Amino acid sequence: EIQVAESGGGSVQAGGSLRLSCETSGWTRTELCMAWFRQAPGKQREVLGTVDSDSTIRYSDSVKGRLTVSPDNAINTLNLQMNGLKPEDTAMYYCAATWACGNSWSAESIYMYWGQGTQVTVSS
Repeated sequence: EIQVAESGGGSVQAGGSLRLSCETSGWTRTELCMAWFRQAPGKQREVLGTVDSDSTIRYSDSVKGRLTVSPDNAINTLNLQMNGLKPEDTAMYYCAATWACGNSWSAESIYMYWGQGTQVTVSS
């Protein structure tokens, strides 16, 4: 069974940076498509970026340039580096995994395995 677990959330002031990590167990990172999502209070969950099993990286247009996903295949981890954080980045951040994503990478429904989430709070 695949398990995913996030770490690295916390509170930061606007303009600051945070790095989140997602570790997967049960299968190696290169066998999976892994993604970062977030859900702000009162809003729908949105995809931020993914790394597919072939290492293709894709980003949501809304975060491209500020957020960077990077796999560390040696330790089966997907990182999310967030710079220039804004109060509107406040949300619960989730890691998810599935088999190859392809063109469906942004669809929440294709992800079979989810972490519990880690809270990010950005104050102004």
